Amino acid sequence: MRETKSRYFSSFSVASFHKYSGCVLTDGDMQEKANLLITELFDTELIGEGALPSYEHAHQNLVTAGCEAVPHRATVYAQLVESELLWSWAQLQPAEVEGARLVPPPAIGRCAGAHSVCDVQLSQVSPSSFTPLSPLCAMFSVDFSKPVSSAFQSHSTSFVARAGGRAQVVLSWWDLDMDPSGAIVCSMAPSWTYPQPAKAPWRDHWMQSVYFLPAERQVAEREELSLTVCHDDYSLWYSLQPHSLQDAQAETPPPRPCCTCQAHLVWTRPRFGELNDRRRTGSYVAALRSVLSEDSVCLSVSDGSLLPVFAHMLGAKKVFSLENSRMSKQVIEEVLEANSKKGGVELLEIRPEQLTSQDLRGEQISVLMGEPYFSTSLLPWHSLFFWYCRTALAGLLRPTATILPCSASLHVVAVEFQDLWRIRAPCGICEGFDVTPMDEMVQRSLDFRESREAEPHPLWEYPCRALTHPTEVMTFDFTQCVPQEPISSQGLLPFIRTGRCHGVALWMDCHLTDDVTVSGGLTQPISEQGDCEWSRHRKQGVYFLRSAWDSLGDGRTGVSYSFTFEPSLGDVKMDFSITGH
Repeated sequence: MRETKSRYFSSFSVASFHKYSGCVLTDGDMQEKANLLITELFDTELIGEGALPSYEHAHQNLVTAGCEAVPHRATVYAQLVESELLWSWAQLQPAEVEGARLVPPPAIGRCAGAHSVCDVQLSQVSPSSFTPLSPLCAMFSVDFSKPVSSAFQSHSTSFVARAGGRAQVVLSWWDLDMDPSGAIVCSMAPSWTYPQPAKAPWRDHWMQSVYFLPAERQVAEREELSLTVCHDDYSLWYSLQPHSLQDAQAETPPPRPCCTCQAHLVWTRPRFGELNDRRRTGSYVAALRSVLSEDSVCLSVSDGSLLPVFAHMLGAKKVFSLENSRMSKQVIEEVLEANSKKGGVELLEIRPEQLTSQDLRGEQISVLMGEPYFSTSLLPWHSLFFWYCRTALAGLLRPTATILPCSASLHVVAVEFQDLWRIRAPCGICEGFDVTPMDEMVQRSLDFRESREAEPHPLWEYPCRALTHPTEVMTFDFTQCVPQEPISSQGLLPFIRTGRCHGVALWMDCHLTDDVTVSGGLTQPISEQGDCEWSRHRKQGVYFLRSAWDSLGDGRTGVSYSFTFEPSLGDVKMDFSITGH
């Protein structure tokens, strides 16, 4: 699991004292102060688990002056970049709909965005996806062997812009000097900073951070700039200013960013990316255009969706939209107002089963639509909630009503992971220490039924190779109501490539119409070598095999699968095993 920002103090893992063999603890208090402090208190943002107040307390109460700390020192690095890809995770971009331009509300463009750190595997963000505007800057260091303060601090670094462009995003990571000389370094740098990227260590407990500037700023090549990082006891944030204003910035450092537009509270960063995906928007517009007419009465069921706005722009007679919260309702209202379309969509804060004909002004629905997207979804098939909404709304639909999407399908492929398999692999002997008792404890925990289920992962961050053909294993017909009886599917995925099979990747495709499909999984055909390209907008499901299997790729063995969709639970039960012909 990712070691993301949390809000609690971690405890010290080990303390070694002056007279190690004879030192004891009495009622939890040390008899004398330590002169060696060994800790692991870090997260992807370095300080997000309370490292600073923990060190501060240790130096005040637990260790001697002049003690040594392991790790000895941490340094935070940052690089200013322009990136359309990364910026699309923070700001809503204009969209083209039938020649008309849908613009974001001004409040979103002025908003500093969500404060929570964006932690990603930057190694999987290609350098071609961004333009560096600054050199790599060492922003600040913390010497853990000396007294540490958890009070607010700011640190600025001046530089000359390497290129002109739009300053939008700060990429950041840190490293640890484990010893005072810096001979032993533990670095979080992404792989593309290494001379040989393939030799970069893989980490998932600590990754890299992406920080979004409060607003993009045009910079010129060779312009003198100053990048400032501020931190409190748990969080970092960045700002950019001309070098000439650095002193003024120091007097009034930028406040901690906070969302003021509500959109960053309604939409996650992957969701912003999804809404900004022009190709995806084009698919929905094309599908809507094919089913709408001047007398269409539309109802949208999705969380914070722009679909009803598109339907109105395409000329539907009337458009209703069910919103799951007042906040998402207000955000869509602001989108409509910014585009002079207020009143074009009637937003209803009502659950599908509570909706009545009176709420629809006596109209019957001719087009029921959804992306479908729901903020509570974790696994791909959780979007089947749309099917249950469609069933609850059956009495309000015209007999000839169009359902968009008309169906969805569940797909699977057996894969070899480059690194993700490590999160379940036993450690064995680690640096001379036998940790097999821990391995055995973990293995016993995996014997519970809950551990033999799929778990969500953003597979674009975790490279893998397909060892079988991708296969559609179940289809869900939204033109009909949810059935009473379970739906089952069994089959075999023959191995067609050599490799080590670690598990199965699962995803959903939404078939908007017979001709238009939007995938939540593979975005390109699998390459001849088995390389996969995954959607960055949705998490896919991963089912890990109990033990990895070496595939010969001759088709004689494969992964046997069994699926059952339980309508009463809204869940998909699954089982996989290795089978020979």
